[in-house]
Formats: sequence, structure tokens, C-alpha cells
Amino acid sequence: MESIYILIPISIVLVLLIGIALWWSSKSGQFDDLEGPGHRIIMDDDDTEHLISQRSDKNNE
Repeated sequence: MESIYILIPISIVLVLLIGIALWWSSKSGQFDDLEGPGHRIIMDDDDTEHLISQRSDKNNE
């Protein structure tokens, strides 16, 4: 029973810290663009075609 007197204040402080962290992250723009990084991964890079043609030229020599 005595441990509850320690655990309740610790849990309240932990909840407050998590709330402050979420508030700070939303104010700093962490959640502004959730889909952009996922789309940037799958976008095709035109520079790779040049590298592939160079590699095939080296293999043909």
C-alpha cells in the first residue's frame, strides 16, 4: 500500500512529461507533412539511368 504513494506521483509526472513532449512536437511542425517522406522514397531518380548506362558500357569493353 505504501508503494502507491510513490507510484501515483511518478505516473502523474510521467503523463505530464509525455503531454509536454507531444505539445512541443506538434508546435514545432513534426506532424505537418506525414505523407511526404513516404512519397519521396518511391520517387524515381533520373540520375540512375546515367549510372546504369555507364555500367553497361564498362561491361561491354
